[in-house]
Amino acid sequence: MKKRLNLLAIVLIIITASSCNDKITEVFVGNNPIYMSYEDLAKSVKQTNMQELINPGKIYFKDDYLFIIEDRKGIHIIDNSNPSNPQNISFIEIPGVVDMAIKGDILYVDSYIDFVVLSLADINNVVEIKRMKDIFPYTLPAYDENYPLAQIEQEKGVVIGWEIKTIRQEVENNYYPIYWEGGMYLDALSSSFSSNAGGISSSGFGVGGSMARFGISENTLYTVDDNQLHIFDITNADSPIFYGDYSAGWAIETLFISGDKLFLGSQNGVFIHDIAVPRVPQYISQFWHMTGCDPVVVSDTLAYVTLRGGNACGNSLNRLDVVSVADFTNPKLIATYAMTGPYGLGIDNNTLFVCDGDAGLKVYDVTDPLAIDQNSLANFPNIVAVDVIPYNGLLFLIAEDGFYQYNYDDINSIQLISKIEVVNSKK
Repeated sequence: MKKRLNLLAIVLIIITASSCNDKITEVFVGNNPIYMSYEDLAKSVKQTNMQELINPGKIYFKDDYLFIIEDRKGIHIIDNSNPSNPQNISFIEIPGVVDMAIKGDILYVDSYIDFVVLSLADINNVVEIKRMKDIFPYTLPAYDENYPLAQIEQEKGVVIGWEIKTIRQEVENNYYPIYWEGGMYLDALSSSFSSNAGGISSSGFGVGGSMARFGISENTLYTVDDNQLHIFDITNADSPIFYGDYSAGWAIETLFISGDKLFLGSQNGVFIHDIAVPRVPQYISQFWHMTGCDPVVVSDTLAYVTLRGGNACGNSLNRLDVVSVADFTNPKLIATYAMTGPYGLGIDNNTLFVCDGDAGLKVYDVTDPLAIDQNSLANFPNIVAVDVIPYNGLLFLIAEDGFYQYNYDDINSIQLISKIEVVNSKK
């Protein structure tokens, strides 16, 4: 707050009279939005030659292919038919993309406010086949918090970036650009394994990481934003039908589906919903915890939740919680373990993989949930781990400095088998 108040010193306010209301002309140095028009957004998707990883986000796996989001820019397609030598083969430009899911050979993504459907039938010719406009909230990319925001004019298009410059704007006298956020969301910056060299198969689903906001249950796709669950019928995968929105909670960050139950990780807890009737989710209960960023994975009757504090995530709390969901109406905390700064996590039978930020990747045997800290299987401390997908003995890990792939067929001897470096990494 002190930093924001100090910024008032750079604001020059000139009050001019109006017959009805006073107007204020403000002149200040701040974040000025850079727009992409809605017309340009609607024709922006295209496949190009491969690009280097620069700011990788969420990961997804289907058949022999890995899909890695380049935050708000597009998706890298990685041919992983040889896990020891993955090939970065192409890039799909998708402005504003943060999340994705795949059913058969159909890829679903967000593109700022739009929901976009792409065909992967020909992996070398990915094309947009449907676009639903105005599905998602109007969002703003990360900005320099040392400066206030200019007014956002949504009619101009979506905000794709910022430039620091002197801003002159006339507003009503109750407008304060340092505090007002316009009701918009501000982002904090988001089948079996087989050889299938022919491309993406037309059946089965892909697998996402624990940080995902998209999830598929049979013929229904769920996507979530801060407080709304968006529901799509994907019976006909290439022609989804939007059912509508469902108020699912608040400060929601992640989505995980286990059977006919939907687990939504929020900054204040885990919301549990019944999706036995896919179009009509039913709230069951919530496991409350202190404020913290919160992905969740579930295996059988146990949910594993990481809480990360600091920055936008709340207090300084950093831990792994184990929650019994044997009774969905009454989730109970049964154990908690200290962590350094955990992000995503993954579970495969009794093996838990935890991305503990600067402390790296940690692997535990969770056969006894009351003694997880006593059953460490491995620790890879020299990476800043963010999220993982464990699958059939292969672990896909996204980290600050690149994409890592491990073989854990022998859980007592986990081996790094390949890596794709991030360009201009901090490491």
